Order: sequence, then structure tokens, then C-alpha cells
Amino acid sequence: MNEFIPGQRWISNTESELGLGIVEEAAYNRVSLLFLATGEKRLYAQDNAPLTRVKFSVGDVVESAEGQKMTITGLAEKGGLITYFGRDDGHQEMELEEIELSHHIQFNKPQDRLFTGQFDPSNWFQLRYETWRHLQQHQQSPVKGLQGARASLIAHQLYIAHEAAGRASPRIMLADEVGLGKTIEAGLILHHRLVNGLSRRVLIIVPDSLLHQWLVEMVRRFNLRFSLFDEERCLETHEDNPFMTEQLILCSQGFFSAYPKRQQQALAVEWDMVIVDEAHHLEWSEDAPSQDYLFVEQLGRISPSLILLTATPEQLGKQSHFARLRLLDPDRFYNFTAFLEEEKQFEPVAEAAKLLIEAQPLSEQARKNLSHLLQNDNAGNLLKQLDDPDLADAARSELLKILLDHHGTGRILFRNSRQTVKGFPERQCQGYPLEGQVTEKMENDPRYLWLVDTLKSLRGKKALLICKKAQTAIELEHSLKTRAGIAAAVFHEGMSIIERDRAAAYFADEESAARLLICSEIGSEGRNFQFLHHLILFDLPTNPDLLQQRIGRLDRIGQQHVIQIHIPYIKETQDHFLYRWYDEGLNAFRVNCHAAQQVADILTKELTAVLQALNEAELDRLITKTQTLATEIDIELHNGRDLLLELNSCRKESAHQLIDQLQAIDNEGTLWPYLEDIFDCYGVDIEFHSNDCHILRPSEHLRLAHFPGLPDDGITLTTSRVIGLAREDLQFVTWEHPMVTASMDMVLSSETGNAAVSVVKLDQVKAGRFFLECLFVVECSAPESLQVRRFLPSAPIRVLIDQNKNDVTNSILHEQIVDSGVKFDKRQIVAFLNNQRLPITHLLNLAEQKATLEMNAMIERATLLMLTTLTSEIKRLVRLRKVNPSIREEEIEQLKDFTELLHEHIQEAKIKLDAVRFVITS
Repeated sequence: MNEFIPGQRWISNTESELGLGIVEEAAYNRVSLLFLATGEKRLYAQDNAPLTRVKFSVGDVVESAEGQKMTITGLAEKGGLITYFGRDDGHQEMELEEIELSHHIQFNKPQDRLFTGQFDPSNWFQLRYETWRHLQQHQQSPVKGLQGARASLIAHQLYIAHEAAGRASPRIMLADEVGLGKTIEAGLILHHRLVNGLSRRVLIIVPDSLLHQWLVEMVRRFNLRFSLFDEERCLETHEDNPFMTEQLILCSQGFFSAYPKRQQQALAVEWDMVIVDEAHHLEWSEDAPSQDYLFVEQLGRISPSLILLTATPEQLGKQSHFARLRLLDPDRFYNFTAFLEEEKQFEPVAEAAKLLIEAQPLSEQARKNLSHLLQNDNAGNLLKQLDDPDLADAARSELLKILLDHHGTGRILFRNSRQTVKGFPERQCQGYPLEGQVTEKMENDPRYLWLVDTLKSLRGKKALLICKKAQTAIELEHSLKTRAGIAAAVFHEGMSIIERDRAAAYFADEESAARLLICSEIGSEGRNFQFLHHLILFDLPTNPDLLQQRIGRLDRIGQQHVIQIHIPYIKETQDHFLYRWYDEGLNAFRVNCHAAQQVADILTKELTAVLQALNEAELDRLITKTQTLATEIDIELHNGRDLLLELNSCRKESAHQLIDQLQAIDNEGTLWPYLEDIFDCYGVDIEFHSNDCHILRPSEHLRLAHFPGLPDDGITLTTSRVIGLAREDLQFVTWEHPMVTASMDMVLSSETGNAAVSVVKLDQVKAGRFFLECLFVVECSAPESLQVRRFLPSAPIRVLIDQNKNDVTNSILHEQIVDSGVKFDKRQIVAFLNNQRLPITHLLNLAEQKATLEMNAMIERATLLMLTTLTSEIKRLVRLRKVNPSIREEEIEQLKDFTELLHEHIQEAKIKLDAVRFVITS
């Protein structure tokens, strides 16, 4: 039995957070302890008290109750009480009675917890080791930041995200065609930068109609919780600048337009990244830029990263396109006339690229053009290799790669088209010529009567109807409800954002009675209705891009059905003529016509005249002219800038490498077993749901008040990407899910598991022997934005030392040290450890020396890898800047500074003992 004497210091094995306790009274097999740090008092039975005597050793640093620190040089025990002798910080001799020790001393160091008997079961030590190993793997993953999205692994989206997010300060325009997933691309870039610590404070600006859609998409796909700011929210904060209160903020452009004061407050914040959706709405001219444009321009000046999203980069003409490029790089795009002149000079580059892609022989002129364009890139040897059948393919590939690097807007503008991206559905179109005329009363309109019959013939299948005006949508919904008894949801600009979202959600609910969603033109931008496959165009826009926006609500990657487009029109009306022009002239209903908008710009006067005159012969001539012009422009686009731009927007070899890496992580099968270990240790109940799906609930034995990401009523999760995409009601969990990252941080930030004792059976070792298994980690304190862990990860360095001071790390693996389940007397173990304190401390020092040698080797490898990687990139950018003005000097200087800082921080890395396990063989 322990001998308790008043004045002694003891620590609770089960409540170490209480600090040092003082024995107040010991009598009648009872001992009373006062924990002054917390004001708590405890009464224990002496024969089984969960207490450990606190006894420091020579070399330990202790602190008095007055805060004075002392390094122990000796100690003496008299009457069961200890007096410590030592030197203070000024090397003055001093002594300290144990009752004078600080009450707040806690034993968090692994060796301290081991000697004081505060060790944990072996499964906690193993969990700690596995957590470090998985963290190391994730830190060094080339696809870190791209794993966590609830999104299909689509080549062009992943390529753009990886290419843009890795830059020091991405300033880019995402201009993929409708349906190719620009929102997902922006979310992937944002998620990547947040996970890697490259961005923290982000502002997203979107049209009013898309506000809640962005809010939901960021949570649903990326687990990013943005704060939605409007005037009401700003007034509620009671802060001088409400934008300083959150890190991730989502606003509408209309909000900023209506409240100029909020613009000034937003401009006073240091944003790491600004994202602007539907950027083609920012109107600009050299003489009169819009206020909205000027606001985004100012944001672009203060934010290092700016991402613009637009499906139609030249929808409003080349001047508008130039205006958006100017937001991204005002030094590069400073003059519209110079921009137009540069575009003309691009033809030789495009022609050379076309010949290389098609593996055609190069003319003498093409070779001269390439030699001139690539004079700083050793193009001469590559051009010679084109004549060698064995080397030609590799030479063509390398020449094309260099050309892509030189392409002016290639680093700024990403644009993929349906022509190069596969996976889109077939589109079928049916026109319905109707007799009669448009009437004031909707119920008498031939199109309305057709609509009622069509909805009945669809037999309950849902459909989307788009029309130009809000009033048309309102009247249609009212007439269908009151005259035909058909339930429909309506969506137009006269509704509040919340009302629109409710209407869309009500319609999307499979159980709702609404079989039709009626949208005004506002419904043709941004919204995703790919779960439908019937689209009704009640009238037609005169802008081909608006028509493609409408169709693009259904025609998206992931659409599983043939899209049925229904177009009712009254004979001899403008819609009749527009239908024929779109259908016969541009084939715009069945395919995306890349030349459509340019054709419309060229023929706008003729089209307007035909629509006013309603002359069929003139329409036939216009259709013939449209077909010819569309063919010519399409060929020109294919041969020109768009061809090279699209190649640069998705380099397939790199993209498929990313997909392979992500699929390998998805398929490795290590995440769920690891999570099971965490849930088992922390007391989370697991119930099988179905293959790769499980239900989690807090158990009665939960070790925490709240487990990260686990609500009181539980959740159902899956680790399968396929199931996660199909079942949005389940949590899709990856190594980057907030629940996983918070759990790993919870394991490593607490002391639980950093000291353990195991009794094991090893065939090659006699019973009664002991080992110390030590886990060291390399600490490198560097700003997260430097991404030092890419080169020097938090790798656990394991060292196993036997009692004879032999390093047996490589001969006895961690996996071999499995707890046999043999029970041991904890008091005897603690007594043995303290009796052998000096020899065991020596073993710890030996282990640290071994770990330090390994750390030094790691630092050397990390330094070499870092310098090789970044120096190569700096040289590449310096070389390219001579021919590609889109590469900014500050980008190169920033990378140089980045390299120097990384080198300094890597050299200053230190070793730290993270956990220790005392292993006894049986």
C-alpha cells in the first residue's frame, strides 16, 4: 500500500487536468487530496487510489507556486517529503520544498506521463502512429486538395483546378461552354487552396438568382460553409466593418450595387481570393465602365487571386472579352487596339499547332515560323527530329507543349468545349406549328392549349418551361392551376431569392405535385436541372447564346437521358421564323454551334429585317447565308485560337494522371478501417447500413461532449464516390472531409496515446525482456502558405531500443508488436519504471540520437527536392516570360522569395518525441 503523508504531491491518473494535488489528510484507509489549481477536493481509498506520487529527477525543470523556474541538481527526502535543490534562470542556487511546487504542473510529455503512470491502452498508441502515417501520406499527395469534393473525376475540371490552384496567385477566367461545370472548377480551386493553406479569406460575388445555389453547392460538394451577406446580415453584426467577421463570404452583385457603402467596407478587407460568377454582366467601355465593373476592378487590385466565371467570353463582343481579361492582368491587357492587333499575329502559331496536332508535314515557312517563335527553346533539334520516324511523335509532343506554354492567354483563360469533352447526352428537337394568334388572355393562346395537352401526354414526367418575361410565367402558372387543374412551380425575377429557391426545391421533390417548373429568362442562367429530360421553349430569344444557356440547364455532363426539346410556335409569327433560322441555319437545337453568336452579330440587321417583314423567301435566303457563314467561321475557329486554347485548357496526359492518382486513393481501402479505429477509441457506435455505408451515433460511452461532425441523432456516411454521387442524403467521406481532418487533429493534439504499456509475445525474444518504442516527429514551424509539408512531411520516425541499448527498429516491426491481452499490475510497472528511470532516460536519449540522424537525412532530401522543383519552375517562367507577356515579373520574384523562405524553415526543423511505449515480452 502507498504511504500518504500530508504535504506530499500526487497526481490523479484519471483526472490529470486537475494539476498537482496536495495530501491534506491520510487516516482510516482514506486519503484526502486538494487540487489548488482547480479548487477541487477528492477523497480516495488508500489501497486502490488512482494516484501517482510526483517525484522529479535531476535535470528536470520545475516551477514554484510563485512562477520561479529551477533546474534540479539534487534532491533529498526526509519524513516522506522531498526537498529539491537546483539553480534558477540566473544560475543562482536555490531549494524548493515539494509543497511549494506550482499547482498547475501537468505531465503532457510522453516520458513524464510514462513515469507518472498516466499511460493509455496500446490501441491509443497505435491510433496515434497510424494517424501520423496517414497524415504524412496526405501531405505528400500530389492531389492533396482535390480528393474531398463530391464530384465525378472529370478530366478537364481536375486539370484546370490543379493547374490554377497551385499557382502563387491564380488570376484566371473559367470560360467553359455551358454544362461543363465551371462552378465545380471554381469550387475545386477554392477547396484546394483552403486545404493547402494558400487562401483563407474569400469573397464570392454572384447574380442574385444564383446566391442560394452557390451557398448549397459549396456545402454539398465541398463541405465549405459560406456566410451569406445581405444588408440585413450586415446590420445584425453591429461591427464597424461586417466583412471582417467571417472568412468565407458570399454576396450578390445586386447587394453591392444597391449599397455603395458596403462596397467600401469590402474594399477595406484583405481578401486572399475573389470569385465573380457570370462575369460577362460586368459592362465596360474605355469611356464609360459600369459601376459594377469598377468595383470588381478595385477588388482585383487588392486581392492577389481573382477568378472570373463566364460561359460566353465573347458574347458581348471582343471589347467585353478584353474588359474581363483586363481585370485579370491590367498590365498585360492595357489597350484594346493593341489586343486586336496581337490576335491577328496569332495565326502562324495556330497554323503550326494545327499541323503538329494532325501530324502533318511542316512546310518550310511553318518551320521558319516555329524556329522564330521558339528561338529560346532549342526548337532546332526538335524540328530536325520531326524527320526521324522513331523520334517524330515525341518531338511533335514536345513542340506542341512549348507552343502551349507560349500561348498568350493560355495561363489566364481556360475554355473547354463539348467538341473536346465527351459525356454529353443526345438532343432531340420537335417543333409544333400551331394555327391562330397570340391573345391577351393566356387561356385562349394556342401555345397554352398545346401545353395543357402536352403535359397530359407526358404522363407525370416533369418538365422545365422557359419563357422571356416574368409576366408570361405568372400568367401561365395561374391559368394552368385555375383552368386546367395542373400544379406548377414558378420562378422569375420578381420573386425574392428565398422564394425562388423554395420553388426550385418544391419542384425537384419527387413527392411534390408540381410536374412543371415555369421560368422566365432568369431561369436560363446558372441553374442545374439535369435530373429532367423534357425542355419546353414557350418562346425564343434572338440571342443564340441565350438559347444555349436555356438548353444548358438540362444538357450537362452527367445527364442520363436523351434531352427532348419541345418548341410550340404560331405559324407566320416571329417565333416561327426564329425557329426555322435556329433549326435550319444553325442546327442550334441539336448541337452547340460555336459560330452561332458570331453569325448572329454579322447578320443581326438582316435577321431583324426578316423578323419584321415575315417574308418567307427572304428567310430562305437568310438560312442559306447563315449555313455558309457558320461553316466558314467554324472552320476558322477550329484552325485558329480556339484549337490551341482548348488544348491548353485540358492537357489530357496530365489530366488522366490526376484521375489515376485520385482513383488509387479512392480504391486503396484504408480510410474506413482507420475511421473504425477512431470511432472505437472515442466511443462512437457504428451500425452497418449497406455496402460501403454505415450509420454513426454517439454512444453512452462517448469520451467527448461532442465528436467532430457527428450530430446527436447520428449520420449515415459512405466512403464510396459512386454512392456519394448517387445518394446526396449520405455524407461522402474522404481523407479531406471535415470530420476526418478534425478527428486526426483531435488525436494528435491531445496527449492521449502518447504514453502506453504493452505486454506482447515475440517468438524471437525471450520472456521478461523490455523495449522502448519511440515515435518522433519533425517539427518545422513555417507559414502554412509555404506548403513545407510537400517536401518535409510530418513523418513519424519510429525507433525501437531494447534494454541492452540495441537499435532493433528494422528487425522488429511495429505491426509485430501486438498487445497479447495479458493483464499487468500497473503499480508494479510504475514502480519498475521509476526504479529504472535513469537507464530508461538513457534509452530515450539514444532513441533521440537515432531519430535526429534520420531527421537530418530527411532535411537533406527535402532541401534537394524543394530546390530542384522550384528552381526548375523559376527557370521555366523566366524563359517563357521572354515570349509570353502574361507571365508577370512579380510572379517570378514571389517564387524566388518563396524558395528562400522554404530553405530557411526546412533547415530550422527540430525533432520532438511525440509518443513512447514501454513493451514487455511474455
